[in-house]
Amino acid sequence: MAFAPGARLYFAPMSFETVRDILIYYVALVILLTFHELGHAWMAWKCGDPTAKNQGRVSLNPLVHMDPIGTVVMPLLMLFLSQSGSSIAQFLIGWAKPVPVDPRNLRNPRMDDILISLAGPWMNLLLAGVLLGLARLCITAGMPDIVPVLKTSARLSLMLCFFNLIPIPPLDGSHVLRVLVGMSRETYAKLAAYGFLVVILVLQVPVVRSTLDLVTRNSYKVMAGWFNLF
Repeated sequence: MAFAPGARLYFAPMSFETVRDILIYYVALVILLTFHELGHAWMAWKCGDPTAKNQGRVSLNPLVHMDPIGTVVMPLLMLFLSQSGSSIAQFLIGWAKPVPVDPRNLRNPRMDDILISLAGPWMNLLLAGVLLGLARLCITAGMPDIVPVLKTSARLSLMLCFFNLIPIPPLDGSHVLRVLVGMSRETYAKLAAYGFLVVILVLQVPVVRSTLDLVTRNSYKVMAGWFNLF
């Protein structure tokens, strides 16, 4: 499952341009969430579990990954509240439908579980590089207007990557931690039941938000440097 944290984004006063920017940001988020979930589903399939594939989740069709509340209502609400400077926006998160995995089908349950969990963040990391590469190509081809969108999408992809690695249920990092410490799936499921609340509360801790921002910004600078984008 991919999660997107609430963030305070500053736009111009509500206008056509503001709505356009919000919709562009939202479309970028949906695309990135789609690739994230595809990563989980594809890796599960390759590790021997066809559950997600049989449900049509090994797909780039956003509709098969979208959750009505988590992928539509919450992100749009977060973005529109952000443009007004409302502090409520930072208490909102978005998410996509979790990819179903049947551990009984996995060839190497412990290692495969880790690989499946990390596949989503890895996909976002890869996408950030692809987007920055496209930005460089657009500059070379004399199409600079699309470059800011590609750069913003790359930063968002990196943010999704690192945010989902936080070891709090039900984020991807917590699945890895569960395997490493030998926690049962039953115990994990009980903890994950309160995960949304815990994630929201943890995001209000200044050091957590600043660390996530620092890691994202520094990673972006390094990757942008590969393509001579500054």
